[in-house]
Amino acid sequence: MNSDDLYDQFFQQLNQTLSGAQAISGELQQHLRSAMMSTFSKLELVSQEEFDTQRAVLMRSREKIDALEKQLTELEAALKEQTAK
Repeated sequence: MNSDDLYDQFFQQLNQTLSGAQAISGELQQHLRSAMMSTFSKLELVSQEEFDTQRAVLMRSREKIDALEKQLTELEAALKEQTAK
């Protein structure tokens, strides 16, 4: 979701919340939009696609680590068995 989508979604929700009150003036909307865009530009946001890609990489890494831990445990058990004889 890009910053324009966030802005639009924010104002839709705000207008729904304030549906009984007067509509937000255009000037106020512009000020809020400028403030939001400035804030978004300062944040280190990533796209959903990038987030999903990194999540998949981390999941594969976790699976490999788990497999290596299991293999290490088995090797340690085998080594203990060898030294006990």
